[in-house]
Amino acid sequence: MRRIWLSVIAAALPSLIVPGGLSADEGMWLFNDSPANLLREKYSFSPTKDWLEHVQRSSVRFNSGGSGSFVSADGLVMTNHHVGADCIQKLGNQLKKDLMKAGFQANTHDEELKCVDEELNVLVSIEDVTERVNAAVKPDVSPPEAQKARRAVINTIEKDSLDKTKLRSDVVTLYNGGGYHLYRYKKYTDVRMVFAPEKAAAFFGGDPDNFEYPRFDLDVCFFRVYEDGKPARIEHYLRWSKDGCQDGELIFVSGHPGRTSRLDTIDHLEFLRDTVFPLALNVIRRREVLLKNYGDRSSENARRAEDELFGYQNARKAVLGMLAGLQDPTIMDRKRADEKALRDKVAADAKLKQSYADAWDQVAASLTAYKDIYLQSYLLEQPGGGGFRSGAFNSELFQKARMLIRLADESRKPNAERLHEYAEAGLESLKQRLFSTAEIYPDLEIVKLGDSLGMLIELLGAKNDLVEKVLSGKSPQERATELVLGSKLADPDVRRKLAEGGQKAIEESKDSMLELARLVDAPARAIRKTYEESVDEPQRQAYSRLAQARFAVYGKGIYPDATFTLRLAFGQVKGYTERGQQIQWATTLGGTYKHAQAHGNKVPFELARSWIERKDRIKFDTPFNFVSTADIIGGNSGSPVINRDAEVVGLIFDGNIQSLVLDFIYTDEQARAVSVHSAGIIEALRSVYNAEALVTELLRKK
Repeated sequence: MRRIWLSVIAAALPSLIVPGGLSADEGMWLFNDSPANLLREKYSFSPTKDWLEHVQRSSVRFNSGGSGSFVSADGLVMTNHHVGADCIQKLGNQLKKDLMKAGFQANTHDEELKCVDEELNVLVSIEDVTERVNAAVKPDVSPPEAQKARRAVINTIEKDSLDKTKLRSDVVTLYNGGGYHLYRYKKYTDVRMVFAPEKAAAFFGGDPDNFEYPRFDLDVCFFRVYEDGKPARIEHYLRWSKDGCQDGELIFVSGHPGRTSRLDTIDHLEFLRDTVFPLALNVIRRREVLLKNYGDRSSENARRAEDELFGYQNARKAVLGMLAGLQDPTIMDRKRADEKALRDKVAADAKLKQSYADAWDQVAASLTAYKDIYLQSYLLEQPGGGGFRSGAFNSELFQKARMLIRLADESRKPNAERLHEYAEAGLESLKQRLFSTAEIYPDLEIVKLGDSLGMLIELLGAKNDLVEKVLSGKSPQERATELVLGSKLADPDVRRKLAEGGQKAIEESKDSMLELARLVDAPARAIRKTYEESVDEPQRQAYSRLAQARFAVYGKGIYPDATFTLRLAFGQVKGYTERGQQIQWATTLGGTYKHAQAHGNKVPFELARSWIERKDRIKFDTPFNFVSTADIIGGNSGSPVINRDAEVVGLIFDGNIQSLVLDFIYTDEQARAVSVHSAGIIEALRSVYNAEALVTELLRKK
């Protein structure tokens, strides 16, 4: 579960929309609107304001994708190995070492390695700005005018907040347009790696075990945040539980779930099923094969492609599960029944009918408009990608080129009129990404770009005007080679100099990748404009009305869809039954050796050498991985699992195979969140890695 927002599911499907009908442990709740009543009724526990603030301020978001938490007063951060893999891979590239394979351990602060371009965010405050955003969009204006006004007010709110507080400030859209909250974050950019196990231990079982259970993974990684060159002093951090969790115990998960579609209309879900997921799955499979073939050519190639390949392998399995959920008539029939129940209640009330009855049709109309441009949008400028992603140009160099061109162009405009990703409030984070010193490998760039240019021809046709201009009379691989070798943008100093030179320097540059990005920019901007005005803005307005309809019918006790912002989930540590067999709540460290033996100790079930050499030191009965009913999806990876006392009892790292549709609907019959047990983490650190200093820091009470 990583960087692509993926989810989990099973069968037996409870109603999502009716608050009174929420399944017992359902919900990804806002910290400023916690499920206090649900918790009090079932678990006789109500989190206090101080408890919520402490957990909120102890929680961390990895901007590269994933969650984490502070676990010491000296800035120590815990997350998953697969969340930290982006930093691990890039550091390995810098040092010319395979840190993914070998692992890493710093015994002193001086040995801690600074990540190339990581940014961690800690949520400091939340402010409801719904009225201010809505007031800026006047009634009865056209969608283009509404979209322009909405962008302007959001850019302005974020800049005003940044200027006032010096905190990262993001306006978050809730209920697909039904609400807007301003999230202010403390930002850390000096992030250093402290400990990472070998990938053989962190991802033991590999792709075959991914999204499966029982599991035996030490999917954990530790970083430290620094300020002014010293470990940051942290007021709010999570203490370590002495014993960890037990079967049946109430637990909480504080993390950043990526994207869910639980409040989407049936028409919208069918669009995902019939259009979005099939194309995404084809691209994922294509790139997985491409990277596997590239990696098979040499061990160095395999090292370079490893992290990205894992991402596509993970995505393929997750999207298959999500698509299967939307193809399941039982699930879709239940979603239709939920939608019909709400529509009937709206139709039965004259006032509600007049205000909201046509909102579903408005969503459907926006999807009809989207179908006409979806393929071009996917290829040139994918919505939700911040203007950086484009399916036809799978290249880091192309992304850097686009960022340079648009940074120069957008910076000349008033802040309120800029594309959102180039507004003042986000420029510091954007520039950190643009000027990253992460290694860019020309041979890998050529392979990736050549394949995506081939896909461009396949999907749009060789006679397409843009295709002909992009290929310039050459084959995809030939053109990719020309573009990559003719560019100097792999050098961060070159990128910085171009950015400092502004529009004049960009226009005068003959860099091949800049020339390609310039060629594509106008059609990409045009398709984005069409999407924002004909799809996104009408959908926001329609879903805003649907949110108001739900509130009117069912009350305000409805959690919004996930948005990669901090949420609180809860549940029980609990096993389940599969094919008539009882699956226990936890595995043990000793079970890891049995699992390896059952698979012939062969990759990906081959034990790391450290685990073989120190086998006799390990307490075999220590809980290792466990499952719970907590409501999580992709983005929650690295989230701390805590008890009533806000003590660490585990670390989320996956969901089981039955859970691959929590994106759309929740069930707790078999769907489970999978975590590393806190006791297993401590035992492995002590007995396998001799990491006594790290253990002492984790167990320190002050």
